[in-house]
Amino acid sequence: MPFVKKIKSDAYFSRFQVKYRRRREGKTDYYARKRLVTQAKNKYNAPKYRLVVRFTNKDIIVQVVYARLQGDFVLCAAHSKELPRYGINHGLTNWTAAYATGLLCARRALTKIGLADKYEGVAEPDGSLVLTEALDEEDAPRPFKCYLDVGLKRTSTGSRVFGAMKGASDGGIFIPHSDKRFPGYDPESKELDAEVLKKYIYGGHVAEYMESLEEEDDERFKKQFSTYLADGVGSEDIEEIYTSAYAAIREDPTFKPTEKTRDWKAETLKFKVPKLTLEQRQARIAEKIEKFKATGGAMDEDEEDDDE
Repeated sequence: MPFVKKIKSDAYFSRFQVKYRRRREGKTDYYARKRLVTQAKNKYNAPKYRLVVRFTNKDIIVQVVYARLQGDFVLCAAHSKELPRYGINHGLTNWTAAYATGLLCARRALTKIGLADKYEGVAEPDGSLVLTEALDEEDAPRPFKCYLDVGLKRTSTGSRVFGAMKGASDGGIFIPHSDKRFPGYDPESKELDAEVLKKYIYGGHVAEYMESLEEEDDERFKKQFSTYLADGVGSEDIEEIYTSAYAAIREDPTFKPTEKTRDWKAETLKFKVPKLTLEQRQARIAEKIEKFKATGGAMDEDEEDDDE
Protein backbone atom coordinates (compact mmCIF):
# COMPACT_ATOMS: atom_id res chain seq x y z
CA MET A 1 0.00 0.00 0.00
CA PRO A 2 1.47 3.35 -0.95
CA PHE A 3 2.39 5.87 1.79
CA VAL A 4 -0.32 8.50 2.28
CA LYS A 5 0.58 11.66 4.16
CA LYS A 6 -2.32 13.17 6.09
CA ILE A 7 -2.40 16.90 5.65
CA LYS A 8 -4.82 19.13 7.50
CA SER A 9 -6.39 21.41 4.95
CA ASP A 10 -7.25 25.10 5.19
CA ALA A 11 -10.84 24.09 5.86
CA TYR A 12 -9.72 22.34 9.06
CA PHE A 13 -7.85 25.35 10.39
CA SER A 14 -10.59 27.79 9.37
CA ARG A 15 -12.96 25.85 11.65
CA PHE A 16 -10.47 25.18 14.45
CA GLN A 17 -11.45 26.81 17.74
CA VAL A 18 -9.12 27.12 20.71
CA LYS A 19 -10.30 26.25 24.19
CA TYR A 20 -11.07 28.89 26.81
CA ARG A 21 -8.07 30.82 28.07
CA ARG A 22 -8.25 29.50 31.64
CA ARG A 23 -8.58 25.96 30.26
CA ARG A 24 -5.43 26.48 28.17
CA GLU A 25 -3.66 27.81 31.26
CA GLY A 26 -4.81 24.79 33.27
CA LYS A 27 -6.64 26.91 35.86
CA THR A 28 -10.32 26.07 35.42
CA ASP A 29 -12.12 22.76 34.99
CA TYR A 30 -15.04 23.94 32.87
CA TYR A 31 -16.66 20.49 32.91
CA ALA A 32 -17.06 20.80 36.69
CA ARG A 33 -17.75 24.55 36.67
CA LYS A 34 -20.70 24.18 34.30
CA ARG A 35 -22.40 21.84 36.75
CA LEU A 36 -21.56 23.96 39.79
CA VAL A 37 -22.80 27.20 38.24
CA THR A 38 -25.86 26.14 36.21
CA GLN A 39 -29.04 27.05 38.08
CA ALA A 40 -32.59 25.93 37.31
CA LYS A 41 -34.68 28.59 35.55
CA ASN A 42 -37.56 28.15 37.96
CA LYS A 43 -35.34 29.45 40.80
CA TYR A 44 -36.04 32.99 39.53
CA ASN A 45 -32.44 34.19 39.23
CA ALA A 46 -31.58 32.95 42.75
CA PRO A 47 -27.80 32.61 43.05
CA LYS A 48 -26.24 29.16 43.33
CA TYR A 49 -23.52 29.40 45.95
CA ARG A 50 -20.20 27.53 45.93
CA LEU A 51 -17.76 26.97 48.78
CA VAL A 52 -14.49 27.62 46.93
CA VAL A 53 -11.42 26.17 48.67
CA ARG A 54 -7.95 26.99 47.35
CA PHE A 55 -4.45 26.35 48.72
CA THR A 56 -1.20 28.24 48.29
CA ASN A 57 2.20 27.47 49.81
CA LYS A 58 1.51 29.63 52.87
CA ASP A 59 -2.24 30.24 52.93
CA ILE A 60 -5.65 28.58 52.74
CA ILE A 61 -8.44 30.56 51.08
CA VAL A 62 -12.11 29.71 51.62
CA GLN A 63 -14.77 31.77 49.84
CA VAL A 64 -18.53 31.69 49.33
CA VAL A 65 -18.99 32.60 45.66
CA TYR A 66 -21.89 32.91 43.24
CA ALA A 67 -21.85 33.43 39.48
CA ARG A 68 -23.44 36.12 37.33
CA LEU A 69 -23.12 36.86 33.63
CA GLN A 70 -20.61 39.57 34.53
CA GLY A 71 -18.45 37.07 36.41
CA ASP A 72 -18.09 35.58 39.88
CA PHE A 73 -19.04 37.56 42.98
CA VAL A 74 -17.68 36.78 46.45
CA LEU A 75 -20.19 36.88 49.29
CA CYS A 76 -17.50 36.47 51.95
CA ALA A 77 -14.01 35.05 52.34
CA ALA A 78 -11.66 33.79 55.03
CA HIS A 79 -7.90 33.20 55.01
CA SER A 80 -5.81 31.03 57.28
CA LYS A 81 -3.57 34.09 57.76
CA GLU A 82 -6.35 35.44 60.01
CA LEU A 83 -6.06 32.50 62.43
CA PRO A 84 -3.28 34.05 64.60
CA ARG A 85 -5.94 36.52 65.75
CA TYR A 86 -7.75 33.54 67.34
CA GLY A 87 -4.64 31.98 68.87
CA ILE A 88 -3.53 29.61 66.08
CA ASN A 89 -0.01 30.78 65.26
CA HIS A 90 1.52 27.65 63.75
CA GLY A 91 0.73 25.18 60.99
CA LEU A 92 -1.49 27.54 59.00
CA THR A 93 -1.71 25.17 56.02
CA ASN A 94 -2.42 21.81 57.69
CA TRP A 95 -5.70 19.88 57.87
CA THR A 96 -6.81 21.45 61.15
CA ALA A 97 -6.09 24.96 59.86
CA ALA A 98 -8.28 24.16 56.85
CA TYR A 99 -11.08 23.15 59.24
CA ALA A 100 -10.68 26.37 61.24
CA THR A 101 -10.69 28.51 58.06
CA GLY A 102 -13.83 26.77 56.81
CA LEU A 103 -15.49 27.35 60.19
CA LEU A 104 -14.50 31.02 60.11
CA CYS A 105 -15.89 31.49 56.60
CA ALA A 106 -19.18 29.79 57.50
CA ARG A 107 -19.75 31.84 60.64
CA ARG A 108 -18.82 35.02 58.76
CA ALA A 109 -21.26 34.24 55.92
CA LEU A 110 -24.14 33.40 58.28
CA THR A 111 -23.48 36.55 60.31
CA LYS A 112 -23.61 38.62 57.13
CA ILE A 113 -26.98 37.23 56.01
CA GLY A 114 -28.48 37.18 59.53
CA LEU A 115 -28.68 33.40 60.12
CA ALA A 116 -25.86 33.02 62.66
CA ASP A 117 -28.21 32.79 65.66
CA LYS A 118 -30.63 30.35 64.01
CA TYR A 119 -28.01 27.95 62.60
CA GLU A 120 -25.12 27.50 65.03
CA GLY A 121 -23.90 24.21 63.56
CA VAL A 122 -21.88 21.81 65.70
CA ALA A 123 -20.32 23.70 68.61
CA GLU A 124 -18.45 20.63 69.96
CA PRO A 125 -17.52 18.39 67.01
CA ASP A 126 -17.07 14.71 67.83
CA GLY A 127 -16.07 13.47 64.39
CA SER A 128 -19.48 12.17 63.33
CA LEU A 129 -21.23 13.11 60.09
CA VAL A 130 -23.72 15.89 60.79
CA LEU A 131 -25.56 17.80 58.04
CA THR A 132 -27.32 21.08 58.77
CA GLU A 133 -31.07 20.51 58.74
CA ALA A 134 -33.96 22.95 58.44
CA LEU A 135 -35.58 24.19 61.62
CA ASP A 136 -38.91 22.77 62.77
CA GLU A 137 -40.34 26.21 63.44
CA GLU A 138 -43.07 27.55 61.18
CA ASP A 139 -41.90 30.19 58.66
CA ALA A 140 -38.30 29.56 59.73
CA PRO A 141 -35.67 30.28 57.07
CA ARG A 142 -34.05 27.32 55.38
CA PRO A 143 -30.33 26.71 56.00
CA PHE A 144 -27.82 28.48 53.77
CA LYS A 145 -26.88 25.99 51.06
CA CYS A 146 -23.74 25.83 48.93
CA TYR A 147 -21.72 23.24 47.04
CA LEU A 148 -18.05 22.38 47.46
CA ASP A 149 -15.80 23.68 44.67
CA VAL A 150 -12.43 21.88 44.81
CA GLY A 151 -11.03 23.36 41.58
CA LEU A 152 -8.23 21.19 40.20
CA LYS A 153 -7.25 19.60 43.52
CA ARG A 154 -7.27 15.82 43.81
CA THR A 155 -10.20 14.62 45.91
CA SER A 156 -8.31 11.84 47.66
CA THR A 157 -9.41 10.49 51.03
CA GLY A 158 -8.19 12.71 53.87
CA SER A 159 -7.50 15.74 51.65
CA ARG A 160 -7.41 19.16 53.30
CA VAL A 161 -10.21 20.28 50.98
CA PHE A 162 -12.61 18.14 52.98
CA GLY A 163 -11.23 19.60 56.20
CA ALA A 164 -12.39 23.04 55.05
CA MET A 165 -15.74 21.56 53.99
CA LYS A 166 -16.19 19.86 57.38
CA GLY A 167 -15.41 23.15 59.14
CA ALA A 168 -17.97 25.03 57.04
CA SER A 169 -20.56 22.30 57.59
CA ASP A 170 -19.99 22.34 61.36
CA GLY A 171 -20.21 26.14 61.14
CA GLY A 172 -23.88 25.93 60.13
CA ILE A 173 -23.83 25.86 56.30
CA PHE A 174 -25.68 23.07 54.52
CA ILE A 175 -23.22 21.38 52.16
CA PRO A 176 -24.45 18.11 50.61
CA HIS A 177 -21.72 15.51 51.24
CA SER A 178 -20.97 12.07 52.64
CA ASP A 179 -18.26 10.74 54.94
CA LYS A 180 -16.34 8.79 52.26
CA ARG A 181 -13.45 11.28 51.93
CA PHE A 182 -12.84 12.13 55.58
CA PRO A 183 -9.75 10.77 57.33
CA GLY A 184 -10.74 7.64 59.22
CA TYR A 185 -13.06 6.27 56.55
CA ASP A 186 -12.52 2.57 55.81
CA PRO A 187 -13.46 1.69 52.19
CA GLU A 188 -13.70 -2.03 53.02
CA SER A 189 -16.12 -1.80 55.92
CA LYS A 190 -17.58 1.45 54.47
CA GLU A 191 -17.65 3.05 57.90
CA LEU A 192 -16.13 6.21 59.33
CA ASP A 193 -14.00 6.05 62.47
CA ALA A 194 -15.25 9.16 64.26
CA GLU A 195 -12.33 9.12 66.71
CA VAL A 196 -9.79 9.50 63.87
CA LEU A 197 -11.71 12.42 62.37
CA LYS A 198 -12.04 14.05 65.78
CA LYS A 199 -8.27 13.70 66.24
CA TYR A 200 -7.71 15.61 62.99
CA ILE A 201 -10.21 18.33 63.94
CA TYR A 202 -8.31 19.09 67.16
CA GLY A 203 -4.81 18.70 65.71
CA GLY A 204 -4.16 15.35 67.33
CA HIS A 205 -2.32 14.03 64.27
CA VAL A 206 0.18 16.91 64.60
CA ALA A 207 0.66 16.26 68.33
CA GLU A 208 1.13 12.56 67.64
CA TYR A 209 3.77 13.28 65.00
CA MET A 210 5.56 15.71 67.33
CA GLU A 211 5.81 13.05 70.03
CA SER A 212 7.04 10.32 67.67
CA LEU A 213 9.60 12.61 66.02
CA GLU A 214 10.93 13.77 69.39
CA GLU A 215 11.53 10.14 70.39
CA GLU A 216 13.09 9.08 67.07
CA ASP A 217 15.15 12.11 66.04
CA ASP A 218 15.45 14.93 68.58
CA GLU A 219 17.63 17.09 66.32
CA ARG A 220 15.16 16.99 63.45
CA PHE A 221 12.30 17.60 65.89
CA LYS A 222 13.91 20.80 67.18
CA LYS A 223 14.51 21.99 63.63
CA GLN A 224 11.06 21.17 62.22
CA PHE A 225 9.09 22.47 65.21
CA SER A 226 11.43 25.32 66.13
CA THR A 227 8.68 27.97 65.97
CA TYR A 228 6.45 25.83 68.23
CA LEU A 229 9.24 25.43 70.77
CA ALA A 230 10.13 29.14 70.61
CA ASP A 231 6.56 29.97 71.69
CA GLY A 232 6.55 27.24 74.32
CA VAL A 233 3.96 25.10 72.50
CA GLY A 234 4.22 21.37 73.13
CA SER A 235 2.25 18.40 71.84
CA GLU A 236 0.04 18.45 74.94
CA ASP A 237 -1.02 22.09 74.27
CA ILE A 238 -2.30 21.71 70.70
CA GLU A 239 -5.80 20.41 71.46
CA GLU A 240 -6.43 23.22 73.95
CA ILE A 241 -5.24 25.83 71.42
CA TYR A 242 -7.68 24.66 68.75
CA THR A 243 -10.57 24.24 71.19
CA SER A 244 -10.24 27.83 72.41
CA ALA A 245 -9.73 29.06 68.83
CA TYR A 246 -13.01 27.49 67.65
CA ALA A 247 -14.84 29.15 70.54
CA ALA A 248 -13.23 32.51 69.71
CA ILE A 249 -14.19 32.18 66.03
CA ARG A 250 -17.82 31.58 66.98
CA GLU A 251 -17.78 34.53 69.36
CA ASP A 252 -16.49 37.07 66.82
CA PRO A 253 -16.07 35.93 63.19
CA THR A 254 -16.14 39.44 61.67
CA PHE A 255 -13.24 40.54 59.50
CA LYS A 256 -10.80 43.06 60.96
CA PRO A 257 -8.05 44.46 58.73
CA THR A 258 -4.52 44.24 60.08
CA GLU A 259 -2.66 47.36 61.11
CA LYS A 260 -0.25 48.41 58.38
CA THR A 261 3.25 49.42 59.40
CA ARG A 262 3.58 51.72 56.38
CA ASP A 263 1.24 53.74 54.19
CA TRP A 264 1.55 51.55 51.13
CA LYS A 265 -0.69 53.74 49.00
CA ALA A 266 1.60 56.73 49.53
CA GLU A 267 4.63 54.52 48.81
CA THR A 268 3.08 53.43 45.51
CA LEU A 269 2.23 56.98 44.46
CA LYS A 270 5.89 57.97 44.77
CA PHE A 271 6.68 56.10 41.56
CA LYS A 272 3.55 57.07 39.64
CA VAL A 273 4.09 59.44 36.72
CA PRO A 274 1.27 62.00 36.78
CA LYS A 275 -0.85 62.15 33.64
CA LEU A 276 -0.85 65.58 31.97
CA THR A 277 -4.08 67.32 31.06
CA LEU A 278 -4.80 68.55 27.52
CA GLU A 279 -3.92 72.15 28.49
CA GLN A 280 -0.64 71.04 30.06
CA ARG A 281 0.32 69.04 26.95
CA GLN A 282 -0.51 71.96 24.65
CA ALA A 283 1.49 74.36 26.84
CA ARG A 284 4.44 71.94 26.82
CA ILE A 285 4.38 71.77 23.01
CA ALA A 286 4.17 75.56 22.73
CA GLU A 287 7.11 75.90 25.08
CA LYS A 288 9.17 73.54 22.93
CA ILE A 289 8.30 75.46 19.78
CA GLU A 290 9.35 78.78 21.37
CA LYS A 291 12.60 77.25 22.57
CA PHE A 292 13.21 75.77 19.12
CA LYS A 293 12.74 79.17 17.47
CA ALA A 294 14.93 80.94 20.03
CA THR A 295 17.84 78.57 19.49
CA GLY A 296 17.67 78.92 15.70
CA GLY A 297 16.40 75.43 15.01
CA ALA A 298 18.87 73.47 17.13
CA MET A 299 17.23 71.16 19.64
CA ASP A 300 18.72 69.61 22.75
CA GLU A 301 19.38 65.90 22.79
CA ASP A 302 16.94 65.49 25.70
CA GLU A 303 14.14 67.17 23.78
CA GLU A 304 14.87 65.04 20.72
CA ASP A 305 14.54 61.94 22.89
CA ASP A 306 11.23 63.24 24.29
CA ASP A 307 9.85 63.79 20.79
CA GLU A 308 10.87 60.29 19.78
